[in-house]
Amino acid sequence: MLLQTVRPNIVQSIRAYRVEDLQEAAQAAGQHFLYANLTAAQSKQDVMEAIAESFLFPAHFGKNLDALYDCMTDLVHKSGSQPGFVVVLEQLPDNPRFDREAREQLLDVFRDTADFWAERKVQFRCFYSFQ
Repeated sequence: MLLQTVRPNIVQSIRAYRVEDLQEAAQAAGQHFLYANLTAAQSKQDVMEAIAESFLFPAHFGKNLDALYDCMTDLVHKSGSQPGFVVVLEQLPDNPRFDREAREQLLDVFRDTADFWAERKVQFRCFYSFQ
């Protein structure tokens, strides 16, 4: 799989893509591959903790949507030029403790992150799936 077949700076369902293929494509393109398996997460707090742990966020990460955006944008941007990103959020919860609104708010952060990187001419692709 080549990343050129996937529009840059997008957040989309993983559907026809396999995680392994996305990881290989990111590696071939020299881009960061960020993966979070959220199978065990049941609430917004669980999702934030799993993402923070998987993406190796700093200990001071606030575990809220604003902090997530800051870690995905400013913190990384200040560390130097970036080659691009392929992000996979696998098995987002689908239950009353993490409902459709909570999922959309989370995905909006990644959409805003994609816009941030697009303005800087850096590719950012985020793929997600639901439980």
